[in-house]
Amino acid sequence: MSRFDRYLLSQLLTLFGFFSLVLVSVYWINQAVRLFEQLIADGQSAWVFLEFSLLTLPNVIRMVLPVSAFAAAVYVTNRLSAESELVVMQATGFSPWRLARPALAFGLIVAALLSVLTHVLVPASRTGLAERRIEIAENITAQFLVDGSFQHPAAGITLYIREITLRGELLDIYLSDARNTEQRTTYTAERALLVRAETGPKLVMFEGMAQTLESDGNRLFVTRFDDFTYDIGALITRAGDRRQDLREFSTATLLAPTAEAMEIARQPRAVFLAEGHSRFSQPLTAAVFVLIGFSALLTGSFSRFGTWRQIAVAVLLLIVVQMLANVGASAAQGNAALWPLSYLPVAVGAALAAGLLWLAARPRRVRVPVAEVAA
Repeated sequence: MSRFDRYLLSQLLTLFGFFSLVLVSVYWINQAVRLFEQLIADGQSAWVFLEFSLLTLPNVIRMVLPVSAFAAAVYVTNRLSAESELVVMQATGFSPWRLARPALAFGLIVAALLSVLTHVLVPASRTGLAERRIEIAENITAQFLVDGSFQHPAAGITLYIREITLRGELLDIYLSDARNTEQRTTYTAERALLVRAETGPKLVMFEGMAQTLESDGNRLFVTRFDDFTYDIGALITRAGDRRQDLREFSTATLLAPTAEAMEIARQPRAVFLAEGHSRFSQPLTAAVFVLIGFSALLTGSFSRFGTWRQIAVAVLLLIVVQMLANVGASAAQGNAALWPLSYLPVAVGAALAAGLLWLAARPRRVRVPVAEVAA
């Protein structure tokens, strides 16, 4: 690479790192606040919050990098244009196509970073996050055993505990099971214990009563007991029964989905193919964003009012490309044969960038004042 290429590439990378840090921080803090409230409310420690935050970070970076790359390209090009550095390079014989070479290299670097995220880091982090959520869901003490408030661990289940002693005893427990539409059973007990078994946790209640209300005839049956065991482990969703997110699958599985994988995710083959090809198109789209932002600012000549018009055009073209990405993804998810539409934003964006560079390379006519023509 020439000295100018290295200079421009270093400027792009520096601003790219700055914008990425700012945008990731803002987006991550917004998510971290909600995550912190949820985990602390469930009785989790700060270490669990830190672990969840790190697992969500790759997906946040994946969403932010294309925007920060576009912002870096626009900012650097605008600054070089304002300081007449691009004008000097063009005066030495550099065409817009030649000037775009370091921008293309920068876009490919961003695409490589996004490829690592989409193919490796994001699926691994999503899998780890899902597994940790299952582990926390199975932690009954953190999820259910909250004294002084009504809990709803599952649909149709209401649990209330007046007090939890230091020895782990549950005092004055109330448990309502309305999952069966034909009858509703309410359990009350003076005290209870949480016992772990091979088949899952059990709630052992002592000195209580079970009241069953049948909807047919509104009959009430009351049963008193000295001890009674209630299987609360059945209320927990096991890892093997959960619906697996598509972002947890590897790229090879998405491109060649098996019947087992489609059953686990509960998604058709078209959705698998669309997600798999999007992992290739998203990094390329980010590179196209860079080229659009760079080439759009080359189309304008020097002006004391700045390049706000070119920046507006670049933002508008960015929106158009993103809309095409959404349209292509929707069409590909509806029909497996339309998976090439996942690359629609890449093709259109590259064509727009090439058109802008061609427009910038055209010789501009110099307007002669009318007074001079008359003379």
